[in-house]
Amino acid sequence: MKIILRAGGIMRSGPEREMVDDYITRAQSLARTTGFISVTQDSVDLRSAKTRRDETLRLIDTIPNTAKIIILDERGKTPSSRQIAKQFENWRDDGIGATYMLIGGADGFDPETLKSAAPTATRWALGPQTWPHKLVRVMAAEQIYRALSILARTPYHRD
Repeated sequence: MKIILRAGGIMRSGPEREMVDDYITRAQSLARTTGFISVTQDSVDLRSAKTRRDETLRLIDTIPNTAKIIILDERGKTPSSRQIAKQFENWRDDGIGATYMLIGGADGFDPETLKSAAPTATRWALGPQTWPHKLVRVMAAEQIYRALSILARTPYHRD
């Protein structure tokens, strides 16, 4: 299974960009040993989108129907790192080809568009707080790496 972290907006160079790149590189190094094909990141330029609906559609439109979608949303469930690892493992074992973890634009996703474009999407939250967009990318990338490190049984994760 491929794991793709897809975020609305372009992240330029800087410490957050370096951290996202580092965690994605670390996760990719564990991908094959844990039975995953790849871990990548994808930025979607939303500057010309006029509405949240347009932004939401741009983030979802090119995702294959067979892929699993995780929407990062403050109203989502708050899984533990072990639960995230288990979900990835289950989807991998079920033969799912790709999982997309989506971070919306600055104003989030359009709820009505999500209902029609991604009705079966899983919704996860990184907690009840509001986080800066760049840090959400870092935290999501780190959780992907942490999940794979749990599956690989490395000493990175400590309960």
